[in-house]
Amino acid sequence: MENQMLRDDALLKKTIILVTCTFFLWGMSYGLLDVLNKHFQQSMRLSKADSGWLQIAYFLAYFVIAIPAALFNERFGYKRGLIAGLAFFATGALLFIPSLLNASFLAFVLSLFVLACGSGFLETTANPYISLLGDENRSERRLNMAQAFCGLGTVVGPLIGGAFFFKLGNPAGADAGHDMVMQVYVWIAAFVVALAAVIARTPMPDVGHYSLEESGGGLPLARNGRFAFGALAQFLYVAAQVGIGAFFINYAMESGINLSAQSAAWLLSLAMMLFMAGRFVGAFAIGRLSAGRLLMLFAFANILLSSVVVAMGGAIAVGALTLMFFFMSIMFPTIFSLAIKGLGRQTKRGSSILAMSVSGGALYPYLMGYVSDHYGTQQAYAIPLASFVAIFLYSVYLERERAARPALHSV
Repeated sequence: MENQMLRDDALLKKTIILVTCTFFLWGMSYGLLDVLNKHFQQSMRLSKADSGWLQIAYFLAYFVIAIPAALFNERFGYKRGLIAGLAFFATGALLFIPSLLNASFLAFVLSLFVLACGSGFLETTANPYISLLGDENRSERRLNMAQAFCGLGTVVGPLIGGAFFFKLGNPAGADAGHDMVMQVYVWIAAFVVALAAVIARTPMPDVGHYSLEESGGGLPLARNGRFAFGALAQFLYVAAQVGIGAFFINYAMESGINLSAQSAAWLLSLAMMLFMAGRFVGAFAIGRLSAGRLLMLFAFANILLSSVVVAMGGAIAVGALTLMFFFMSIMFPTIFSLAIKGLGRQTKRGSSILAMSVSGGALYPYLMGYVSDHYGTQQAYAIPLASFVAIFLYSVYLERERAARPALHSV
């Protein structure tokens, strides 16, 4: 019996490690996306609004794939869901080759859509799966910790993009072609295929038939204020995060402190390091401070920092923009875990809706690009400021509900 428990514990840890690798993968994919945005502005002479189609395609894929992925997981299990997501991801990465050889931006956007379907499939699968692997009372902390490795991927992404997409220090090097972009994504596809093979050969626990699913159903989702407001907050948060990252390089280069595209990309990587650090801080802080109150503090900090970004310029504003990533860090996993808490049998359905809310990332890039093209990048950052106000109001709602129903909000 003791040996069996040790084997089960070792299998659980191995499964958590493999699932966490997928968090890193889609984090790196997202980190590369923001650098690709600037790369195509330079290489194909795109406007900021037109380059925003990269983000639109990427995050629209989440809306399209979330429910099919949830249905797939329901029928075939989380392990096969991970493999299916990785297959989509590798296919999209390899489709970059003909797209870039033909220098077709439309074909590249479609290839990116396929890759993003893989990312969306993985998120729809991995977020609830990691929450169910182990002690249910530690699910919020476990999700924050796994999301920290997603943050690590967002650090690595801009480092790779800054080093290779801009030809190692020559920001005009994008005009020479897209060969380095192709090489990077071929290596990513190779890693993805290898990870899928390891997952396929590894036994993984089936958690599809127990957990909160077995408890009561509660209110319909549309009438559950905490969930419905949470889904809206998640949608607006992802929209803000993507919009802020999409034009970070533009803002830094236009701030008057003489940064090249490569230097701005590496500054974005520093911002992502703060994002990753914030996730680890959040995983430590939850349990010592209520999750709703932590969300309130971080949202208020970003309201102040966003105001500096919009109202000022120069090094102070760039510093405020960089620091915003630290305070965005805990928002996605914290909103996710609080919004689905207590949903009972509706947990899977709620999780898939929250995964669909990632499609909010398709909203702000074009809108911010339009404002940036016509009024300036600095003014465009007033748009994500509105998101942080909404998230702050959601956290106030959660704290008021926690005071009225403390048993539900035990984190």
